[in-house]
Amino acid sequence: MKILLVEDDADLRDVTAYSLRRERFAVIEACDGAQALHRWKVDRPDLIVLDLGLPRHDGFDVLQRIREKDSTPILVLSGIQDEQSIIRAFAIGADDFVSKPFASKQLAMRIRAILRRTGIEPLEQSQPTLDIGDLHIDPEVREITWGGSYVRLTPIEFRIFHLLAMHLDRVVTSSRLFAYVWGYEGGDPSALRTHISHLRTKVHVTEHPGAAIIGVPGVGYRFQMSADQAGATARNKELASRGSLGPISLRAG
Repeated sequence: MKILLVEDDADLRDVTAYSLRRERFAVIEACDGAQALHRWKVDRPDLIVLDLGLPRHDGFDVLQRIREKDSTPILVLSGIQDEQSIIRAFAIGADDFVSKPFASKQLAMRIRAILRRTGIEPLEQSQPTLDIGDLHIDPEVREITWGGSYVRLTPIEFRIFHLLAMHLDRVVTSSRLFAYVWGYEGGDPSALRTHISHLRTKVHVTEHPGAAIIGVPGVGYRFQMSADQAGATARNKELASRGSLGPISLRAG
């Protein structure tokens, strides 16, 4: 789970980043508004912890610019505790507001509460990495590499793809996808179709023509790979049955 921490006070940034990492979050740091906008575009965090008093675009400006293009959850930090600033932050699109000074545990709890509300809950920390041929999926930091190339996905796209990859060549029902990705069943099928469409485009871009996400009308979706890649996976499973190799996951996440 990636957190972008934006704070111009170096000491507070270091302490907060350390505490969040101890809570098993992957932390990306930025020290001003310009750097925050750059890191948001490049790293696509799951949530942003944003200080309001920043140089080179203050926190309100950063919040406004992100909200014009994206719905990434944003928790605002500020030593400014007047009611108008709090109202303004929420009006622009903040998901929560925490006043300084704050307790590290409280911050982590609020982050998790936001992630639950927005349907982007952290994956289980003990969940292992997934390796299928040259496809590598790391759930802890939400990263995918394929043939050595990084595949950039949104948090929701990652969860969909991860579940499909865990059930390679098997149909995953739409209700299972809704429950795993959004935390409830009976979601909007058109929203799921849109995310699947984006995934198909990104999978094709990886130049693996044998890979495809197949829709099964009225049931769900299935992820398949080329015969060569499937053969490699089958060989891994055969070795696993003999006790010499894990079935697909080769190391803990």
